[in-house]
Amino acid sequence: MSALIFLLSLGTVCRVTRFVTKDALAAGFRSRIADRFGEDSHPAYLVTCGWCVSIWVAGAVTVLAHWAGEETWFQAGATALTLSYLTGLAANWLD
Repeated sequence: MSALIFLLSLGTVCRVTRFVTKDALAAGFRSRIADRFGEDSHPAYLVTCGWCVSIWVAGAVTVLAHWAGEETWFQAGATALTLSYLTGLAANWLD
């Protein structure tokens, strides 16, 4: 895996993990998990814990990067997600 694909994969994992665990657009998903399994359940904890979600996202992204890392569609999607994550970090830091 090249350094470029690794860094794009890293940014992708960060952005997807942030989306699942913190983003308002995924709040309904987190609420449905909590409603189904209970607020204090392991599944409810899983979808709010960045450390927990990131291992699953990283596993999926690693397989995808190994299989399609040199493909334009993978690099374009990973670039967009990485730039989104870095923009969010910059906006928080600059505000």
